[in-house]
Amino acid sequence: MTQQYRLGVDVGGTFTDVVFMGSDGSTFHKKVLSTPADFSAAIKLGIRQALGDHGIDGRAVREYTHGATVATNAIITRTGANTALITTRGFRDVLEIRRMRVHKLYELNWEKPPPLVPRRMRLEVPARVNPWGEETVPLDEDAAREVVRQLLEEGTDSMAVCFIHAYANGAHERRVRELIHEAAPDMSVSLSSEVLPEMKEYERTSTTVINAYVQPVVKSYFLSMERDLEDLGIEIPIMVMQSNGGMMPSEMARERPIHIIESGPAAGVTGCHRLARKMGLDDVMTLDMGGTTAKASLIEGGEISRSPEYEVGGAVSIGHRLMKGSGYLLRVPSVDLAEVGAGGGSVAWVDDGGALKVGPRSTGASPGPACYGLGGLEPTITDANVHLGLTNPEYLAGGTLRIHADLADRAIQDRVGGFLGMDTTTAAWGIREVANSSLIRALRAVSTERGRDPRQFSLFAFGGMGPVHAVDLATELGIGKVVVPPLPGLFSAVGLLFAEVEHHLVRTHYSRMSDLDLGRLNGALEGLFQEAESTLEREGYDGSHRSLDLSCDVRYVGQDYALTVPVNPPQSDIPNGRTTGGAGGSTPAGFSPLDAELVRKLVDDFHAEHARTYGYRSDQEEVQVVGVRCVARGLSDKPRVPETIRVDSSATQSSLDERMAYFGRRAGWASVPVVGRDQLSATPDQGPMVIEEDSSLTVVNPGWQASLDEWSNIVLEPA
Repeated sequence: MTQQYRLGVDVGGTFTDVVFMGSDGSTFHKKVLSTPADFSAAIKLGIRQALGDHGIDGRAVREYTHGATVATNAIITRTGANTALITTRGFRDVLEIRRMRVHKLYELNWEKPPPLVPRRMRLEVPARVNPWGEETVPLDEDAAREVVRQLLEEGTDSMAVCFIHAYANGAHERRVRELIHEAAPDMSVSLSSEVLPEMKEYERTSTTVINAYVQPVVKSYFLSMERDLEDLGIEIPIMVMQSNGGMMPSEMARERPIHIIESGPAAGVTGCHRLARKMGLDDVMTLDMGGTTAKASLIEGGEISRSPEYEVGGAVSIGHRLMKGSGYLLRVPSVDLAEVGAGGGSVAWVDDGGALKVGPRSTGASPGPACYGLGGLEPTITDANVHLGLTNPEYLAGGTLRIHADLADRAIQDRVGGFLGMDTTTAAWGIREVANSSLIRALRAVSTERGRDPRQFSLFAFGGMGPVHAVDLATELGIGKVVVPPLPGLFSAVGLLFAEVEHHLVRTHYSRMSDLDLGRLNGALEGLFQEAESTLEREGYDGSHRSLDLSCDVRYVGQDYALTVPVNPPQSDIPNGRTTGGAGGSTPAGFSPLDAELVRKLVDDFHAEHARTYGYRSDQEEVQVVGVRCVARGLSDKPRVPETIRVDSSATQSSLDERMAYFGRRAGWASVPVVGRDQLSATPDQGPMVIEEDSSLTVVNPGWQASLDEWSNIVLEPA
């Protein structure tokens, strides 16, 4: 049979990563510089070069999944559409008032970021419903037409419509959309009742505005990409990675771009999740350390930890992950990530009190670390690792980037060692240790801060710098297994190939357990269930290729935030290693309603989760359901992760088979072997050693050992 390929493309601010995976598990890849002025140019170049290098016709590509940064970049650079907001009279400034969250707690002059819609573009219309969806003020259609006319005169490209309590009844919003299209048939319109049918007025308004702000940009981006793929002979639908770790068709991404804002980081976590299941690992922490930041996440009980909301375009917090307020709030499910400003390019500096600091400022790709020889004078984490022999002292990126170790030494001594009275090696090791403390803070944010013991988890490390620091972090946290997946420097692109189609649906629903209307709750769950089934059916997934998981947002009465508790815990196996639910899940008979016993279990599970997350439970407090959710997955016929993965072994190593590396004051300098991933086997090799490949390298500390499994993972364990 002719070899067929899956293609994953992850676009970053500096590099665009292209990875092909054949039906036999073989892989090859290409890394090219991104083209921020037109990201599609780098995508097309990378795919064309990869196909040409291996003599492959574009028609052999049967699946394409994309990780996009176009929406994120539009928000960060404020280059989205000229957006307007139509809202209920009296709610014009909800978008600007925001929440009482201050990113810098003791910064008296700190200012909120400016709204994506200026005040002159936020106009009001008389119309109102109450929380139960009953109309209290009819829609004034004449006023709505006048507002639309004014906004069109302002040159509006996209409109967001958000009325109070529209989650309960969106009729007014739908009528306003009709009036908009009467005046401007091609206008992009986002309705809060469709984008986010949930309570919380600011969160719903912010999410709807962001959707409207990036929608025209994302639509143009994917239409252009479709033309580029046709030029390359690839005539297949484009799938897009979502922030929640699943993929969706590009047609849906054009309508709901809010779901693809964090697609790149989510892809790496999804890849780890699928590999971990193959390896039989249910509890995993992931660390993605790139050039600017590092991101940690948690996979527990075989499920990715997700957050119901996050901020986009904000500053990286170097303190606590709850110090929010610097970005724009999105209330959509996303992979729960803790981020710190500790990447390979993070700058090391000495503050006025004589303390050594690392990050969050980064040198970026230009001029980059001092060792790049591109004009950078400040020492970075990469410079410290070069001096310590823990990063290739000759070149990076498969030999395409020359390294100048003498420039790294000079920067470390001039900017750190000289100030602190240290020799270069001591200063470089100090930089590494301070960086490690930031990385540990990120890992603890997703584990100990949530009541989880990191010693019970394995650590997956990827990104260009993740495997360089992974064993240090595991030793500090008491973790006994570290996994470095194949192509770690391009692993987000690899993760795109492992994702399933996934949709997250949510509806507001209030029910107190003391006077529960079980029929009404089951009605809400069944409605969501049927909507999810219809969505998957339209995409071509029959009943044997669906997985539907229902859950409820539950809280103690009076609390502001809720915990998501599964309604149908996985019980039976289905194709591709996935599971389907029991009661309330995707069974041959369809939806199964909750009974009194399952409701009691839901309450008990909430108490247990509250105790695990917050450290206490209040069994005497009344419990309340405030929302229902459904995760709908479309399942492939064949496993997304092949039985074996064969990595292109054209990785470039340094010219030395051994080099001197420093492992701290106790171990000191040691001559260590330098090997490639393909030189490892199932039989463990003892550290210390350095494993080099063109996208990253793995440091194996003294007292640890390394082996290679059938999926080309490097598995590190204490000897």
